[in-house]
Amino acid sequence: MRQGLRFRQGPKARIVRRPICVRRGLRYNCAMISVEYCQLLARYNHWMNERLYAVVAEFSAEERTRDRGAFFGSLHRTLNHILWGDRIWLARFTGQKYAVAAFGADMYTDFAELTRERIGTDTAILDWTGQLASDWLAGTLDYRSASDGRLRHLPKWVATTHLFQHATHHRGQLSTLIKQAGRDPGITDLPWMPGVVTITD
Repeated sequence: MRQGLRFRQGPKARIVRRPICVRRGLRYNCAMISVEYCQLLARYNHWMNERLYAVVAEFSAEERTRDRGAFFGSLHRTLNHILWGDRIWLARFTGQKYAVAAFGADMYTDFAELTRERIGTDTAILDWTGQLASDWLAGTLDYRSASDGRLRHLPKWVATTHLFQHATHHRGQLSTLIKQAGRDPGITDLPWMPGVVTITD
């Protein structure tokens, strides 16, 4: 493994951090994200899920499961799919099997059970990022796609980025559905997460 730090010369001298690289034969695999970045997004993931679930809990079961024209139809099915996506990627990262068929929109019909499962998975993601290593991010993930069953090979840092971006994408759909239903999903911007921004005045 190599982690390059070099100093730029001149009046604007500064430290430039190079990607983490691991040698694979004659080539280097490089991670373009850091462990700290993954830990930050795991915290954001947990913070946003906690807040959105609290809002969705205010809906009646009929409202929660109503088809609103979203990709997965209802608020409830969209929440299920986000959980499924998190779990299948986390299982790939940790070498475990995950047998729930694509795309998991009907995993849990009871909202209380879905909420408990969401909390458990958020904790698992936080724990996983807490033990993450830079050289792992620089490696390659070999996995079979849930959509077509084909064997795929993907840089682990790209797969990790997708884990968080996939959830953010579908939470955006949820926020729109909540707003259209006349409720406020609240602020979703990362800088508003507690502990991220320092306010000096």
